[in-house]
Amino acid sequence: MTEADLPFDLSKLDKLAEVTVRVGLNLQPGQDLIISAPIEALPLVRRVVIAAYKAGAGIITPIFSDEALTLARFNHGQDESFDAAPAWLYQGMAQAYAEGTARLAISADNPMMLRGQDPDKVARAGKANSIAARPALEKITGFETNWCVASYPGRAWARQVFADGSDDAAQARLAEAIFAASRLENNDPIAEWDTHHARLRARREWLTEQDFDALHFRSPGTDLRVGLAEGHAWKGGAGQSKTGTVCSPNIPTEEVFTTPHAQRVEGTVRASKPLVHQGTLIEGITARFEGGRIVEATATEGEAVFRKLIDTDEGAARLGEVALVPHSSPISQSGLLFYNTLFDENAACHIAQGQCYSECFRPEIAANPEAIKAGGGNSSMIHVDWMIGGPQTDIDGIRKDGSIVPVFRNGEWAN
Repeated sequence: MTEADLPFDLSKLDKLAEVTVRVGLNLQPGQDLIISAPIEALPLVRRVVIAAYKAGAGIITPIFSDEALTLARFNHGQDESFDAAPAWLYQGMAQAYAEGTARLAISADNPMMLRGQDPDKVARAGKANSIAARPALEKITGFETNWCVASYPGRAWARQVFADGSDDAAQARLAEAIFAASRLENNDPIAEWDTHHARLRARREWLTEQDFDALHFRSPGTDLRVGLAEGHAWKGGAGQSKTGTVCSPNIPTEEVFTTPHAQRVEGTVRASKPLVHQGTLIEGITARFEGGRIVEATATEGEAVFRKLIDTDEGAARLGEVALVPHSSPISQSGLLFYNTLFDENAACHIAQGQCYSECFRPEIAANPEAIKAGGGNSSMIHVDWMIGGPQTDIDGIRKDGSIVPVFRNGEWAN
């Protein structure tokens, strides 16, 4: 399919590329950039590259994937290959990030790509990749450089979200949903993003000032107390990397988030939306925490994959992030299930198993890995978000003296 055959407005793709470079990455003159993307997203990659070079980029290195090539491995690869991953590639990326290279990941893949594949091979490949990618992941979770994740409307992904009608109609509808969620609908999307960032900044600053000891979530099936790390700080929207560049890591974004204490999560929680992990749909998740760790877990679909996720390493059964998103989020109000964490996590409050973000600590702690660990920050090879919020979610902030401050009522900010 040529660009002329694409069933959506290419001028909005131009806008998305501009927002990705100027807002998402805030690419600096002379700065190098690594882009990873499915080959299907080439129309967006081309536009991003043009916008980046116009912004003064140094060297841009694209890394492409392809669904057919991925499936070829699972269908024909040697069994021992599923315990291996290209560590050399991630080591090179880690070195690049340490030297200030920016990072852009574009998602477009079919979320069900690996559905029907051997779950043992999927889990082994995922674990091997997580181990190999750790050096690069640590640079990103530590916000050592400016980075961003954006999306392109892949056709197989579109068919998953919009099962009725033609492939063209589905792709066009997904494109419009991505463009709307990415705030491209007015004449000046950059200004719209500035306004949106100001709203998120006000929320995160209020939460950081409160210095809550814990958050208490209540909704049908959920009664969960999430202790917060010592010296935690709330983030969301635009943030400053250690290089001093202010960027917006997620396009779109509706969340404010911080670091839970890895040892202080207690109670039960029920997922409010399905999770897609490594091509498997995991629905109906329920979990019980004791001492910060998941000690019981079930799912109505994909339970075996969810249990393997929990067993990835010691930190995989603990939380590395807790995030607040009101039910009035535009992504929530769209009524769509995107089968894509970047979007679905911005429709509801969520938690994430695994690695914490060092940026979600006060500066004197964030620069010290030992202080992060002492404060309760979790360490893991994974970071997987799943949604727990909705229109019946109430959240209280609990101060160290035991006093309670309403934070959410009926899925919305209480103040």
